Amino acid sequence: MAQHEHPDAVRTLYDGKHIRLVSRGNWEYVTRKGVCGIVGFVAVTNEQKLLLVEQPRKPVAANVIELPAGLAGDQAGHDSEDLAVAARRELLEETGYEAAHMRHLVAGAASAGITDEMITLFLATGLAKTGSGAGDGSEQITLHEVPLADVESWSAMRRLEGKVIDLKVYAGLHFARVAALG
Repeated sequence: MAQHEHPDAVRTLYDGKHIRLVSRGNWEYVTRKGVCGIVGFVAVTNEQKLLLVEQPRKPVAANVIELPAGLAGDQAGHDSEDLAVAARRELLEETGYEAAHMRHLVAGAASAGITDEMITLFLATGLAKTGSGAGDGSEQITLHEVPLADVESWSAMRRLEGKVIDLKVYAGLHFARVAALG
């Protein structure tokens, strides 16, 4: 650390195309470049099915079952894209569904020990299938529509197949069930 550098100053250790490895004090972590937020959605169809996506994820060398999610502000000229706007765009892009209602649920850290990413979850309801989904062309996304009552058993079967279940799926299931009751 430089002699006059503040102990909480952020120093860049590596600067890649999409991420930056930085340190603050003696803690190293990753920050994403070129985005203003991360959005995810608990998307529940009128038939009470939770929309989940599956895609290969190189860091875990497996297909991962996840809540649909995406980046805000990652497109040229949209550096400060509103998170709700990004959520609607990403929902359509990944699932082919548009939501009549999009409600902010919660925001929180993705993995606070390794990254500064904060994810904002939205509840998407009043869904209508208007597109093909499957991502932006560079992604290999498979859409799953799973009855709310079956998400846990369905996920257990996917784990037996060698797939990884993102823990946010269970948080999404909680919010979906709360919304179904209320």
